[in-house]
Amino acid sequence: MRSFFDDSSVDSAIQPSKRHAFLKNSRNVMEVLVVTEVELQIQSLPSKTAKYINPSEVTAYALNRLPALYATSKRGWQRQLHRGKTEFHQKVATAVRQAIIAVQQDPLRAEDFLDFQEENAALAALQELKVLLQDADLSWENLPNVIEQTLLDTLRGRVTWRKPGIPDNEIFDWEKHPHNQRG
Repeated sequence: MRSFFDDSSVDSAIQPSKRHAFLKNSRNVMEVLVVTEVELQIQSLPSKTAKYINPSEVTAYALNRLPALYATSKRGWQRQLHRGKTEFHQKVATAVRQAIIAVQQDPLRAEDFLDFQEENAALAALQELKVLLQDADLSWENLPNVIEQTLLDTLRGRVTWRKPGIPDNEIFDWEKHPHNQRG
């Protein structure tokens, strides 16, 4: 009898739209807890040791030894976060400590890491837009509406966006520009 896992292309068996919907609408709280703990523990190491440790390797190793705490709503996220912090705090700290030791001792350390450049670039771009448009709730889903509203506000003279690090006196003011027909 053939099993679902006999096929080497397990990923292709899941319809891309369903996989995307699941990934888009659910998050593993344990990932946040582990990443935070990895950062804390690596920061507490001597700098010579810390610079040779890949946080991604430590995170993956620790996550593979801990239960997933998925959430699909804000309320579920808060519940899982509370559960993770109270019930799994010590297990997370121990798993991360063991992961740091394991990745330091691994003679076959991978040099060909998974590359999520497109995803990381998209997340970085969205983060920059959040800062520029001064909207912490900005997402890819509401981006067109937010930009449309920002453009309309700017057209009406209400500038609601700002590039960080640029002083107010360097921001272009159409009302003061010599080519402004109304002025």
